[in-house]
Amino acid sequence: MDLELSGKAAIITGASEGIGKASAKIMCEEGANVVICARRVDVLDKAVNEIKSSGKGKVIGVSADVTNPDDIKKVVDACVNEFGRVDILVNNAGTSNANNFETVDDDVWQQDLDLKFFGAIRFSRFAIEHMKKVGGGRIINVTNLGAKQPGANSVPTSVTRAAGLALTKAMSKDLAQYNILVNTVLIGLIKSGQHQNRFHNEKGVDIEQYYQERSGNIPLKRFGEAEEAGNIISFLASGKASYITGTSMNIDGGTSGVL
Repeated sequence: MDLELSGKAAIITGASEGIGKASAKIMCEEGANVVICARRVDVLDKAVNEIKSSGKGKVIGVSADVTNPDDIKKVVDACVNEFGRVDILVNNAGTSNANNFETVDDDVWQQDLDLKFFGAIRFSRFAIEHMKKVGGGRIINVTNLGAKQPGANSVPTSVTRAAGLALTKAMSKDLAQYNILVNTVLIGLIKSGQHQNRFHNEKGVDIEQYYQERSGNIPLKRFGEAEEAGNIISFLASGKASYITGTSMNIDGGTSGVL
């Protein structure tokens, strides 16, 4: 299926690894030009080279901290300067930060909001003005299952992600008049570099054994692959999703108890 992405320009945050990198690779294979951003320059450069090797479109990397408004503007400006437009924004930057409520102080709450919530707000604000110029666009906010079903020991992430759901719906109403479609994907258990770093590198845990042991409560009995999430994100960014806005989609192997 042709996703009608050829010649489109996309910005994907948190894209040096995992879901962000997989989404960038798929869009680039479909002919989109992509700006990926992350903080670690070495990992970002490695991702750019990997995506370049298989894509039809162009890809550039911009080192940026999405909690810094100046860095956010730098990324959007790089997309416009390099590709002349912005059509797609994937707000993917974030990390798991799940704790018991009584252990989380104001600084941790603020850091999580700045990274996942205000990062999405600020990126969207800068990107929208350029999407209007080309007659529309796509914004995909990456959230997680805790946004709808917060559990014990899940803050601040579950609360920040719930705010991302409300943001998605509100933006979809305001921006529909400009043909800017806004959706969110709720991520379940997906294999990621975070797992590799946290459990394998830091704690010496066999990562495949970890995935197997944690898969028992997933109806499909396995963790998802980053590419499986990237496929859905790329579809929502595409011309084939032209009548979908204000919607959330679970990518979780059937884990969630709610639609």
